[in-house]
Amino acid sequence: MHKYAHLSLVLGEDRSKLSKRHGATSVDQFRKEGFLPEAMVNYLCLLGWNDDTEQDIYSVGELTDAFSLDRVTKSPAVFDMKKLRWVNGQHLRALPPDEFAALLAPQLHELGVTTAADVTPFVHAASAMVAEKVELLNDAAPLVTAAMAYPLEQTIEEVPDNFVAVGHAMVEAYRGGTLPDPAADGFDAAWKAWAKGVGKQLGVKGKGLFLPLRVAATGSLSGPDIPAQLRTVALAGGQVACPVVPLADRIDQLEAALSTMAPAPPKVDTAALDEKLGLLARARDGGALSESIYDKAKRDLEK
Repeated sequence: MHKYAHLSLVLGEDRSKLSKRHGATSVDQFRKEGFLPEAMVNYLCLLGWNDDTEQDIYSVGELTDAFSLDRVTKSPAVFDMKKLRWVNGQHLRALPPDEFAALLAPQLHELGVTTAADVTPFVHAASAMVAEKVELLNDAAPLVTAAMAYPLEQTIEEVPDNFVAVGHAMVEAYRGGTLPDPAADGFDAAWKAWAKGVGKQLGVKGKGLFLPLRVAATGSLSGPDIPAQLRTVALAGGQVACPVVPLADRIDQLEAALSTMAPAPPKVDTAALDEKLGLLARARDGGALSESIYDKAKRDLEK
């Protein structure tokens, strides 16, 4: 036989009685905002109850096993929307990629991002791109829409250090056919290997490499992972209702922007430089060069 019991009152964040003025109150409204049923059950069970552990994230099965009336508190609980969003985000990130894509597909269509509610290669790429960025399913749509755009004109006034050199390297790689194809399998690894090579060629790394690469590739100073964005753009053809700037057009815009800036610095032959530095070091170690002459020659070579 079922047992029923009253829980303590649930309050809004201002500690007044929870009401419509505090936001969504119907299950359907929470669904439309992108909350998962499992996350709602998880969070609601935490209002006025705990199992005397630090655990916050539960499956329905775990809650069924753990719940007991003797752990229900008498004090009113506060409905914390930030905590609910966080719980929802944890449940989203725990989903297998195929399940997340299946949930995201109708949301993207309903919000006008895609032309159909099907789970397409584009939706798979988009879901992988936003998986670590969203707390609600509805959070994905603006991220995907932004990734389709290329706002370089708005960003160009605050371009990071090394942008000109890195931008020219990207244009040259694309024109020369050595830039990895975002639509190809294994693009993520290929992009990272190419970017590492650019960094070695230009003698830059870390933020000095990846921030200008981000601006050159996406037109923005922030956003999801660069190769994830480029792959999503590459798979967008015919499946997206919002404006899309493909890679070819991005390169054209990037090249045009670079033409108005300082010319690209001459390429550094890193292999030849390393060889010369090695010869100097051996001459110093062999006593043919003094330390002061070695230091001066090394500085001259590295200029």
